[in-house]
Amino acid sequence: MPKWLRIYFSGVLMGAADVVPGVSGGTIAFILGVYDRLIGALSGVNTQSVALLRKGNLKALWHHFDGTFLLTLGAGVVTSIFLLAGVITHLLVEYPSYLWSFFFGLILASAYFLISQITDFSWRHFFVLLIGVALGASLSLLVPTQFDTSLTMIFFSGVIAICAMILPGISGSFLLLIMGMYGFILSAIKNLDFVVIFTFAVGAVIGLLSFSKILNLLLLRARSMTLSLLTGIMLGALVKVWPWKVTDAWSFVGDKKIPTNETLVLPWQLADYVWLSDLLLPCVFILAGLLSVAIISRVFYEPKA
Repeated sequence: MPKWLRIYFSGVLMGAADVVPGVSGGTIAFILGVYDRLIGALSGVNTQSVALLRKGNLKALWHHFDGTFLLTLGAGVVTSIFLLAGVITHLLVEYPSYLWSFFFGLILASAYFLISQITDFSWRHFFVLLIGVALGASLSLLVPTQFDTSLTMIFFSGVIAICAMILPGISGSFLLLIMGMYGFILSAIKNLDFVVIFTFAVGAVIGLLSFSKILNLLLLRARSMTLSLLTGIMLGALVKVWPWKVTDAWSFVGDKKIPTNETLVLPWQLADYVWLSDLLLPCVFILAGLLSVAIISRVFYEPKA
């Protein structure tokens, strides 16, 4: 497979994950081996880039930001979000347990993928991992609320969501759900509301350029501890994608019916429990998620230069 096509499909997979509340595009980027390159490229805003811009040396500036990589990956993300937003939301409504099961397996395998990259794992790493688990679980148990949909709120939603999207384990779309902006932003994308899309995108770009510098610094100077924290956050986030849950309360965001209070249960505690559809098939999708990590990492993985 050509390198550019592999990068493009990596973006497609990241975009598909970002649409689902509870799943992070950063997680997919890590599985695919493009995470370090992505963060490195996004954190390129510095005195060198400013000097190149002042000199009008656009070719050098393009290489400084790894422009071809970012453009190709970004095209995949945008393509996926626009084409798959409707499909993913339909699956969440019609087949929620199967979709959550698939992503439960995917995140579980992704956490193993991350922790396997930590050399000389010690009690300090384990302690940081536990902190990450507590943080991820706490975020996942937050109850969605509803903020105003002013342009200012849309802008800051873009900043917050994109920072979460590039963190493995923290779902940007889930934070949008917590802020009461998920249905609104998704509807704007599907209805091509360019004012909302542009405002959100500006916030996302500013969030990316600023937060990526912090992430890049952490990965360069404290990689093992950072990976431990991110792995813990991913494991804690499994609370959100637990396939077997009972919804106790709903709210409507536009035309979207959003669960506001859910109770996690075991499969056989479900009402009208059927072992085939409520236990066996979800387990099959969990296995599919586990295997997907192995497959996509083998097919699309881009080793670091």
